[in-house]
Amino acid sequence: MGPLMAVPALAARFDAGQRTVVLDVRWALGDPHGRERYLEGHLPGAVFVDLATELATPATPARGRHPLPTDAEFQETARRWGINNGDVVVAYDNSGNMAAARLWWMLRNAGLQDVYLLDGGLAAWRDAGLPLDTGPVDAAVGRISFDVSPAGGRMPSIDAAGAADWPATGVLLDARAGERYRGEFEPVDPRAGHIPGARSAPTTENVDGAGHFLPADVLRRRFGDLGVRDDVPVAVYCGSGVTAAHEVAALEIAGFRAALYPGSFSEWSNNPALPVATGSRPNGHAAARGGSVEG
Repeated sequence: MGPLMAVPALAARFDAGQRTVVLDVRWALGDPHGRERYLEGHLPGAVFVDLATELATPATPARGRHPLPTDAEFQETARRWGINNGDVVVAYDNSGNMAAARLWWMLRNAGLQDVYLLDGGLAAWRDAGLPLDTGPVDAAVGRISFDVSPAGGRMPSIDAAGAADWPATGVLLDARAGERYRGEFEPVDPRAGHIPGARSAPTTENVDGAGHFLPADVLRRRFGDLGVRDDVPVAVYCGSGVTAAHEVAALEIAGFRAALYPGSFSEWSNNPALPVATGSRPNGHAAARGGSVEG
């Protein structure tokens, strides 16, 4: 089944009375009104998830704008959403799953197997003529117990040192908009540009105009054109580790297993010892530490 659940499949679960935890992750960069939009209309039984406070801890220069919470913190939060061991969990948003993918990745990383993104999100549910509820949903406290191994999470991830070394032996993808990759525009982070060696792969190109993920064969060709192959390791970053999770999901649909750099460019660009490249080429000119390079 992969990371996606289609609207008809979720509707069928509802009709059959199959227990399903539905989580609404309404969030977008620069839009603090996700909860208000949730209250105006959401899937039946959906619990609101606040990305800024429940899927991240406060920003720090050393860890970026959306640091991951500890396993203990996240487990407590997941219980408040009503998740029990063995539950099927479906996450969605109203932005092509760009935010919901963060929750998908975190739950998968914590060891949950049956966690999915609702393909097309809220818009697809509405387009199918299915009902919405309004107001808050308070879930009964769940009993989820995360299954994280002592060696770390279940999804591959890297840190800044790993990101620096990655292009030498693998493919490092930058999931931000092209203008941010090239250094033409940077709305939030201290330096503009990209990690040297990274290749531009905007997350928005993973979906169609309606917010559905592109078919697996189309995504596989897309990533293949960027150098991704079965025998080449691939890692992804974005601004703060949110939309990069969407690219990890797209890569999984395409048949590739990718590592996530959770700190992403917000962590990288805050460290003056790390180089930043600009321009459309992965390396620009020869990158020097502590500054930007043009390319």
